[in-house]
Amino acid sequence: MGNAAATAESAILSYLHVYDDIEEEIEGLSVEQVKWKASPQSWSITEVLAHLVDHSIVVSFRIRDILAGSANRLPAFDQDSWVAGQRANEESISELLTAARALVRYNAGLLGRLSEVDWQRSGINAKGEPIQIAAIIPAFVSHVQSHLNQIRRIKQQSAGKQV
Repeated sequence: MGNAAATAESAILSYLHVYDDIEEEIEGLSVEQVKWKASPQSWSITEVLAHLVDHSIVVSFRIRDILAGSANRLPAFDQDSWVAGQRANEESISELLTAARALVRYNAGLLGRLSEVDWQRSGINAKGEPIQIAAIIPAFVSHVQSHLNQIRRIKQQSAGKQV
């Protein structure tokens, strides 16, 4: 197996397990705890997870747009407006986890079919910079990890408020 193939395989494996730590972190939390917000402008744990599902949808589109050879800039999205507009805090955490896992599995299947050349294909992000598929997946995993830390902070804040 070549180095690029091993890197792709490793990226897919990390991607498939990206939600494991979040599931472990929120296991056993009550509905009140996952919906708690420090302020009206801050996100709850539920809203963080909804954002990650939204981000997965956008990443899914970006990958497919690159593979289709589109010359369009890859879409950005206003995460706060998306979370607020869909009333994300009203969603069930279990439904969000199901959606998150399903999108990852679906995309991992596609990623597993890509050639080394496909992994190097690129598009232009919303900032006008080129981005390769090979960079999108590790960036997504890193993004989820940063939100895992946000979830930990929300848990600590809510514990101080006796939710």
